[in-house]
Amino acid sequence: EVQLVESGGGLVQAGGSLRLSCAASGFTFADFTIGWFRQAPGKEREREGVACISNVDGRTRYADSVKGRLTISSDNTRNTVYLQMNSLIPEDTAVYCCAAAAVWGRRSTSEYYGYWGRGTQVTVYS
Repeated sequence: EVQLVESGGGLVQAGGSLRLSCAASGFTFADFTIGWFRQAPGKEREREGVACISNVDGRTRYADSVKGRLTISSDNTRNTVYLQMNSLIPEDTAVYCCAAAAVWGRRSTSEYYGYWGRGTQVTVYS
């Protein structure tokens, strides 16, 4: 059974940091791309992920809104992907979900991802 379990969310003041984790099981982690997506309160989940990483070759991609503030990394020995979030702003408030894709898509959009976690809440207050 495929499982993606997020953790690390919380309440943080603007300018602060959080590190999210996505623990994966049930598939060959090293063959997949892992992405992070978010859904802000009262809105639909964003179609474009904020960050993604290929476990095959380590390449990464970021949404323009988070470049320079978020860093994605992967530990293939632990089947875990991390999202380091720095300089957080209230607009980052959302449920953050990780997802797994069998391909590196031309874009970091949700249609490439077949497996999804339930998410972890990030709340940034000013």
